[in-house]
Amino acid sequence: MAKQPKRIKAWTGDRDATHSVEAAIKLVKENAKAKFDETIEISVNLGVDPRHADQQVRGVVNLPSGTGRDVRVAVFAKDAKAAEATAAGAEHVGAEDLYEKIAGGFMDFDRVIATPDMMALVGRLGKVLGPRGLMPNPKVGTVTPNVAQAVKDAKGGAVEFRVEKAGIVHAGIGKASFTDEALVVNVKALIEALNRSKPSGAKGVFIKRIGLSSTMGPGFKVDTASVG
Repeated sequence: MAKQPKRIKAWTGDRDATHSVEAAIKLVKENAKAKFDETIEISVNLGVDPRHADQQVRGVVNLPSGTGRDVRVAVFAKDAKAAEATAAGAEHVGAEDLYEKIAGGFMDFDRVIATPDMMALVGRLGKVLGPRGLMPNPKVGTVTPNVAQAVKDAKGGAVEFRVEKAGIVHAGIGKASFTDEALVVNVKALIEALNRSKPSGAKGVFIKRIGLSSTMGPGFKVDTASVG
């Protein structure tokens, strides 16, 4: 049997028990011992079967405490809208020129936003942006005429979520350096957004299980009732 690394041996807390969201966050932070500011991640098992069109879950939530990430934004826009995006802090703004850069392999960004008139151009990048989850979509506010607000939201704490094949949603809800209270608020905001996104085809219990962990730390089960 392989020996466990010291890092794993040093983990504390009952991983089999179910904890309140406050207690789980405290345990996750106590075990976030890496030499960098670890991301606190949430996994939510939903009572849906994503193979059915009426059981898809997708949306966006603005986390009240932010994400702690420096989000780099690329915006497809022209003229006045391009100027608005630049003023709002977008790192990369353009139209055909930005298309050529991305088609040539440029991927130095975390979010792509586009005005509606740019989608015919952006759609040609589907094979590049789609697999990375970067394709703009009106359902999550990344196809919009209000590019300035979309850029501010992306940089201020907007997190996209989408259910995976196994019926699970994964998302980062902050950093280990955040206060416990800030992380609790973010968790509850995400769960509220998921509940609002409950599809018509979902029957029975929707939020089935919740887990919290850090980038390099163990996971802890969360009592679903404790998040409301």
